[in-house]
Amino acid sequence: MATENLARTALGAAHERLGAKLSPFGGFLMPIQYSGILDEHRAVRSAAGMFDLSHMGQFVASGSGVDVWLDGLTCNAVASMQPNQARYNVFTNDRGGARDDTIIYRMAGSFLIVVNASNSQKMWRLLESSKPAGVALVNRTAESALVAIQGPRSLELLQPLADADLGAIKYYFAAQGKVAGITAELARTGYTGEDGFELFVRAEHAQALWDRLLSEGKRVGLLPAGLGARDVLRLEAGMPLYGHELDEDITPLQARLDWAVKFAKPDFIGKAALAEQRAAGDYRRIAGMVMEGKAPARAGYGVYFGGRNVGEVRSGAPAPALGGRCIATALVARDVSAPGSRLEVDIRGQRHGATVVPLPFYKRTK
Repeated sequence: MATENLARTALGAAHERLGAKLSPFGGFLMPIQYSGILDEHRAVRSAAGMFDLSHMGQFVASGSGVDVWLDGLTCNAVASMQPNQARYNVFTNDRGGARDDTIIYRMAGSFLIVVNASNSQKMWRLLESSKPAGVALVNRTAESALVAIQGPRSLELLQPLADADLGAIKYYFAAQGKVAGITAELARTGYTGEDGFELFVRAEHAQALWDRLLSEGKRVGLLPAGLGARDVLRLEAGMPLYGHELDEDITPLQARLDWAVKFAKPDFIGKAALAEQRAAGDYRRIAGMVMEGKAPARAGYGVYFGGRNVGEVRSGAPAPALGGRCIATALVARDVSAPGSRLEVDIRGQRHGATVVPLPFYKRTK
């Protein structure tokens, strides 16, 4: 894809000034790294990292019955969400596969639905075509920006700049406030395995916020971080990436997101297919693997057990949090998915040993 055909976020000029390595992602030209993936990873795990996530789709739904409508499109519960609560969810298709995974926020008088950039148009069409009378839907993606601060010193960095008590915001909850004088929706979620905050602001204020956070962040060791570090961080934390651990043909049950499938709901798209899959129990599922050597397993590599092909790698990378050992997720047969199973990964015609381990690979000290 030619770069001139790619969208840029409101922070595109900032990334260029910082000398970021840019690459196509989800229809946008996004920063993959600045100072280097290892340095950025280390900053997030030990201090703080700052990410531009403005490429993600942001849809606001309001009106009567929004919660019931969204409950019919997703497998996790929406109607039971408390005010200012955020909840991970999956939009499922008729076969139980994932149209997209999302975080839904129940804000004052509306619901904010944040979707993956690569699925933004698909999800907008789904919501637009299915919304009932009385529901208003706004696509605010182009008018908004999203900056994430992740790492153990995130609160220390942000609190002096905020007019809200950030420490009082519980995990997967949100609040309204100002940061560096800029009005923002402040959420305490994340995609790295660390504590952190997401700041939703209007696009025209994104540059000022980014520059102020970059300046103030020097006192805690903050670094701007790109999607390269973000992918390694989320893999270590055992979090799914759409197109890898989840897609239209991989269900939440296969992705080990059973906790997010609420069969007690009256009905939702894909419920019958998921119930049938759960009852059969013989489906392939995502497993975490640690490679025995230094060769990294990459997405698409075949996985074997005793000469039998039992699945394929979905994500893989060296894990700095595990001393550089190579980790991977794979979609494999149920009978070899338990921790302790010894498998082999075909890497360019040679079989390399791997052991199934519990997910996540990394857990932060709380």
